[in-house]
Amino acid sequence: MNKRVFLMVMDSFGIGGARDAAAFGDEGSNTLSSVMAEDGFSAPTLASLGLFHIDGVLSSFRTGTPTGAYARVCEMSQGKDTTIGHWEIAGIRSDVPLPTYPDGFPERILRPFSEKCGRGVLCNKPYSGTEVIRDFGREHMQTGDLIVYTSADSVFQIAAHEDVVPVEELYRDCRIARELLVGEDCVGRVIARPFTGEWPFVRTSRRHDFSAVPPAKTVLELLADAGYATECVGKIGDVFAGVGVTESIRTSGNDDGMRVCLELLEKDFTGLSFINFVDFDTLYGHRRDAKGYAEAVMRLDAWLPRFIAGMKPDDILMITADHGCDPNFAGSDHTRENVPLLVYGRKIKPVNLGTLSTYSDIAATIAAYFGVPYSLNGKSFLNRIL
Repeated sequence: MNKRVFLMVMDSFGIGGARDAAAFGDEGSNTLSSVMAEDGFSAPTLASLGLFHIDGVLSSFRTGTPTGAYARVCEMSQGKDTTIGHWEIAGIRSDVPLPTYPDGFPERILRPFSEKCGRGVLCNKPYSGTEVIRDFGREHMQTGDLIVYTSADSVFQIAAHEDVVPVEELYRDCRIARELLVGEDCVGRVIARPFTGEWPFVRTSRRHDFSAVPPAKTVLELLADAGYATECVGKIGDVFAGVGVTESIRTSGNDDGMRVCLELLEKDFTGLSFINFVDFDTLYGHRRDAKGYAEAVMRLDAWLPRFIAGMKPDDILMITADHGCDPNFAGSDHTRENVPLLVYGRKIKPVNLGTLSTYSDIAATIAAYFGVPYSLNGKSFLNRIL
């Protein structure tokens, strides 16, 4: 039988309790607790896989004996953003955080950027993605200037109305920014944020991330070099700048990602399918919408039995997250939290893996499953689950 691993990232689905949360200003944050507190919340599939049995998760939803292996996972890297989180999942420990710009981008970046793009710049400060187009969208429509903003993460974001700046031009402008943002200014991602409609405007699904190239090899490269497929779904291909990615399938959101996952279940391949479900973070975490977040979790939970029913004997399902984004916490940024790990397969032992010291244990275990030599960050727990 073909060996396959389906690694699903519930973007921002933290479980609180990070030992260094206070250093990031996030003490007390807990995405899962905020979600569980919503009226009517229920997640029987995630419960059966062991979510509420994870060390440190206190919940009345804990029932029965889990059907899979489960763990609390700590982030070792210095960061709480998408890039750092996904890189660590894939085997890279980042001891130096990526640059951030709480006061906006300096002239050494904006002047050449504006000159090369042929457009002016609006905003240039940390901002919510939905609020920035509401507050600067009208001026952008009148002037054609690009809305440039950032967040607490290492990002250079460019928002533009599709009727003013065609999407391909916006992508070109992002590539210009990516070329300029090097060295000490090498941000994790340059993000195209197209929007449309009338004020207060609506962001479209044609977002595109232009990521920094990973600074070291990842499990994706190890697998691809060994001849295995690396099917990347959602923004995964972008996060790794295409390095080690044999196929990248973009999606418009969680529902589209679920559709693609079912298609991949039917596909004949040997290797890794690495999936990101982004809506938890972008639509609900950053917007501090706990009710919407809870509903999105329940929707994925209701879909999972369909996916699990289609798994083959040697398939392994892993569900984790890249950071937290507590919808009830102050502000609108990510939160430093531990994340869950749920592992399921017909041959997987239902064991408590305790607390793993780094996300990279996931990468090490995947490499071990495929028999690929691994010397990156992390240790395999394969012998504990098979």
